[in-house]
Amino acid sequence: MNMIQNPVIPGFHPDPSICRVNDIYYLVTSSFEYFPGVPLFTSKNLKDWTLIGHCLTRNSQLPLNGCQNSEGIYAPTIRYHDGYFFMVTTNVSGGGNFIVHTQNPSGEWSEPAWVRQGGIDPSLLFVDDKTYFISNGDCKGNSGIYLCEINPFTGEMLTESTLISTGCGGKYPEAPHLYYINHEFYLMLAEGGTEYGHMVTMQKSTSPWGPFTPCPYNPILTNRNLPNGSDIIACTGHADLIDDIRGNWWMVALGVRTICTEGKNVLLHNLGRETYLTPVTWKNGYPMAGNNGVLQMNIPTSLPESIALEDTVKNPILSEEFSSDNWNLEFTHIRNPHLENYFLNSKDRCLVLKGCDSLCKSCVSPTFLGVRQNSFFQVAKVTISGIPENENSLAGLSVYYTNEHHYDFGITLRNGVRCLVLRRQIYDLIADTAIIPLPWETVDLQIESDKENYYFFYFTPSHEKIFLGQGTTAALCTEITRHMTFTGTFFGMFAEHMTASFQNFIRQTLNIQAPKNREN
Repeated sequence: MNMIQNPVIPGFHPDPSICRVNDIYYLVTSSFEYFPGVPLFTSKNLKDWTLIGHCLTRNSQLPLNGCQNSEGIYAPTIRYHDGYFFMVTTNVSGGGNFIVHTQNPSGEWSEPAWVRQGGIDPSLLFVDDKTYFISNGDCKGNSGIYLCEINPFTGEMLTESTLISTGCGGKYPEAPHLYYINHEFYLMLAEGGTEYGHMVTMQKSTSPWGPFTPCPYNPILTNRNLPNGSDIIACTGHADLIDDIRGNWWMVALGVRTICTEGKNVLLHNLGRETYLTPVTWKNGYPMAGNNGVLQMNIPTSLPESIALEDTVKNPILSEEFSSDNWNLEFTHIRNPHLENYFLNSKDRCLVLKGCDSLCKSCVSPTFLGVRQNSFFQVAKVTISGIPENENSLAGLSVYYTNEHHYDFGITLRNGVRCLVLRRQIYDLIADTAIIPLPWETVDLQIESDKENYYFFYFTPSHEKIFLGQGTTAALCTEITRHMTFTGTFFGMFAEHMTASFQNFIRQTLNIQAPKNREN
């Protein structure tokens, strides 16, 4: 028997939604202020997933200019009906709820069809010739889950919005998904908030309009009562149901791995909310997920052996030589990129970045190209060259969470001397914590991580590895930000007020835990 090793999609991939077309599964996750939006994965066995593209790849689909941290694109839902894929989501920074569709999910998706019903976390259900649109929100002072019928291609509401549920007693009932199973309508919600009290609840009815009867053993999934510690999944919730080709049922849900280490139990996470998979059984007409409602890290399963379409997201090495325009699909920008600041020099196999706004500035799109950190124990490295123009110039490698929480490592100018600097920002405190003269035109930069720290190294022309400084992971965690955030850490190349060339970007997962003290 095989094992599901959770998370099935590691790193910042929250709010998963899933659909199946014959024996192929498709899954989308939230993207918030990052561009392109709504990563799209596919799998043939539910546990090995391949990133095949994004649903929102054009500025006209995804206007993010000026959006705050953790605004932009909230929870998406993906569904398939009558030859078309539909993805519905919310741009909380402007426009509200909308639907895009396509017949080729790895290709271009349509322009948004806006839906007048408000709220967030929209979902779709197709039954016969009707399309139901559901979201959570507040209408005429009544907060809860609302339903209407729509035209999925145009977004036109065919009925008025109707309040069908206020949840099962937990705070913040959200993430509604409506299913039609065995001639009954099932309404699944996330409740308790997307923090450490998160849970999944279920109700059912003979009509999509209700009334709904709560499952007698709600919540059907929660890890809220587990003791904190390493190798424990927390914050489980925001789930979606799917059946496989054998008739078995499964659930994808978000969860987090905290930075707890042996003897240190702390409720902090820096990798973001990730995508997990768990089996579902049925009891007295209601589903129960996991092990009596608990999501586990490793689950025995009869799923087929690995049948990935290509390399899966668990591949321990991402390597980009910038030899063609086909960059790795994992590369991401902060908000809508200014594409004139990104130039691929395929002849010299390098990416040229022209710096504009600083990573420290809010609500802008700095020159940044990064990938999600998807393991605690990881290495990111790149070769960089560039001539700083002034003391505001900086280009290099960053560990980025938000504009108020990041560590930046690169080339700058100090007192007229070209230097290598480690800049750290926590809230409004910005400091250069290490500076050395840099006599070489080109330098290799490397960041290593474990659960407690990020460690910053550079290499001399003779390949000597030199430690420059470090910063704690705790300063780049969701729980310590000024305003609640929903994202995770990135390793990214960046440039501020200078032009720099980057070669051989690598993100590699370590097989063993890194040494505690990098200075020795």
